[in-house]
Amino acid sequence: MNHSPETQTKLIARVPTITGRELPEWFQAIDNGPAFLRCDERANWLADEHGLTHGYAAAIVHEHERHRHNRMGFI
Repeated sequence: MNHSPETQTKLIARVPTITGRELPEWFQAIDNGPAFLRCDERANWLADEHGLTHGYAAAIVHEHERHRHNRMGFI
C-alpha cells in the first residue's frame, strides 16, 4: 500500500494518539519481529499482531524503512 506523501505525513503524525505508542516503539517491534523480506508482509504482521488497521501498519513500516535507509546512508 502506497500513500501519498501528504497522507503518510498525516498518518505518522497520528500514530502516537491512535496507537498509544511512539514511533521508536513501533520500530523496535518491527526490528524484534519476524524477518520478513517484503514491506507488505511486515505491515500485515504488524496489523495482525498488534491490532492496527492496515493503513497505519503500512505507514509505520514505510517510515521504518525510510529511517533505516537514512541510518544506513541510502537515499
